[in-house]
Parts: sequence; C-alpha cells; structure tokens
Amino acid sequence: MSDKLNMDMTKSKVGINVRRLAVFQLREINLLVILLALIIALTIFSPYFAKWANIKVVLGSLSIDGIVVIGMTIILISGGIDLSVGSMMCLSMTIIAKLFLSGINPWVAALMAVLICAAIGAFMGFLVTYVRLSHFIVSLCFMGIARGVVHTLTTGTPISLVRVLGEAPKFRYLGQGQIGGFLPMTVVLFAVIAILAEIVVRKSLLMRLVFYTGSNEKAAAYSGINVKRVKMLTCVVCCIFAALAGVIYVNKFSGVPVTAGAGLEMTAIASAVIGGVSMNGGKGSILGAILGLSLMALVQDALTLFNVPAFWQELIRYIIVLGAVVIDALRQNAALRRTE
Repeated sequence: MSDKLNMDMTKSKVGINVRRLAVFQLREINLLVILLALIIALTIFSPYFAKWANIKVVLGSLSIDGIVVIGMTIILISGGIDLSVGSMMCLSMTIIAKLFLSGINPWVAALMAVLICAAIGAFMGFLVTYVRLSHFIVSLCFMGIARGVVHTLTTGTPISLVRVLGEAPKFRYLGQGQIGGFLPMTVVLFAVIAILAEIVVRKSLLMRLVFYTGSNEKAAAYSGINVKRVKMLTCVVCCIFAALAGVIYVNKFSGVPVTAGAGLEMTAIASAVIGGVSMNGGKGSILGAILGLSLMALVQDALTLFNVPAFWQELIRYIIVLGAVVIDALRQNAALRRTE
C-alpha cells in the first residue's frame, strides 16, 4: 500500500513538474519580449545606451548581482529566504582583503572566505531546521551580524587592494581581465556559472528534492526526503554564491567599500520573483531569475541615463520589489482557486 502511495505521489509530482516547465517557458519568453522592447526603446531615445562603455557597465553589474541571484533563487525554491546575502558578500570581501594584506596567497584567502561563509550558512540552516526558527528572522539577524563584523574588521574605513592586486596578476584577472580585449572576464565567469546552475536546477536529482520540499514540505518528508538536510544545504549554497560574488567584486574594484552589497537582498528577491520564482517555494528557474535581474538592470540604467535623481531611483526600485511580490501573491491565489 505504501509503495502504491509513493508511486502515485511520484506520478503526481512528475505531472506538476511538466506543467511547471511549460509555465516557466512562457514566463521566460514574455520576459525576453519585454527586455527586447525596452532595449529598442532605450536605443532610440538615448544616444548613450548602445555605446559599448555603457553596455560593459551594465554587464559588469549584472555579473556580480547575478551570482547572488542564483543563490537566492535556489533557497527561494526550497521555501526559504535569505536577507543576509548582501552583508555576506561584503563579509567575504573583507575576509579576503584582510587575509591578502596579511600575506596569505589570494587564492587561499578567497577559498577561506568562501568556506567561512559556507559555515555561516550551515549554522543558519541549523537554526532554521533544528531550532525551528524562521528563515526570515535568522537571515535578518545575520544580515546585521555580518555587517557588524565588517565594520568591526574595517573600523568603518574602506580597504584598498590596488597595490597588492598588482602583485597578483592572475588573481586580478578574474575581476579585471578582458577576453579579446573587450569582453570582461566577469561576464564570462557569470555566464559559465549561470549555465551550469541552470542545468543543475533543471536536471539534477538533488534539485528535484529541493522543488519537492518547497512545494509541500510535509508531503516531501512523508515520501522519505530528508527535508532538514535539503533546507540546510540550500542555506549553505546561498551563502557560497554570495561569497563567490564577493570574490569577484573585491577583484573588480580593487578594494572593499564597507557599504558593498547594501540592498542587494531586495534586488535578488525581486529579480527571482519577476522571473517566476514563487515566494512560497516549489517554483522557479535560474534563467527566469536572470531575466528578471536583466530587466531590473535595464530599468536602473535607464534611470541613470535620463538623469533621474538618486532618491527617485531608490523609490522606483522598491516599488518594483513591491510590485513583484504582489504579482506573485496574486498568481499564487489564482492557482489556489483553480485547484479548489
């Protein structure tokens, strides 16, 4: 009887996955159409938009933020959320800078920073799964804790790595190198990471467990999935991606501004939701989230090109975040009404 129940659940989940894939493809196509329309409009109305210098700036920003968005997408699919990604990225940068300046090899420093952030993610996952605290509260606390550690280590003063990076050209190439003399290395790294992440999310067995956990945690547990392990793993993965973004950021800008990553969590959440990731878990794709981030990046670039004041840009950005969450809630409510 138990085997038959598990088989029925598996068939049901397969059907859900097929329908989910079709919805994501439609959403991604819609986003592509919107992006193309926006690109055409900006090309027509702004003489600076299509210049390679502007495109490189947009792609550079997209590359670093995009790595964080990938991690946020995975944890959102599991039914969780991480508000600490911006602070975690800055913490990773600070650890790298401090270790590098103390004489440690930059590659070793970067690895240590990623491992430390992964350990923090594991502890956050422990608090969520075994202590049964909410993702929101835990990540909100660690957002402040990580930022506090950054200010303590830096005394609130930016760290410059221009001199020491000059002595490590191979490491510096990660953030400042160009392929063919025009294509930033950061863009290539992001493209590789995004493609690999998309394949893993769509094809791997592990991500199926993440989808099942996010869709219905209790049903996933009854079907034999170790829900606690899955949720803890997604916390670790999200922090690792934030740390990797920090590695590229500190390299690209040759230093650590103590405000780095501020507000990045809102950008990551909004991008993922715009791209079709559900705030309730169980739905999402890396491609959709990256397209959502691309839309936000183009809007931000348009505001800058048309000299919109900075305070208006912040207002518009948070309105977009609110709109994305409202649309997601409406979509979820409509889905619930259809199943009743």
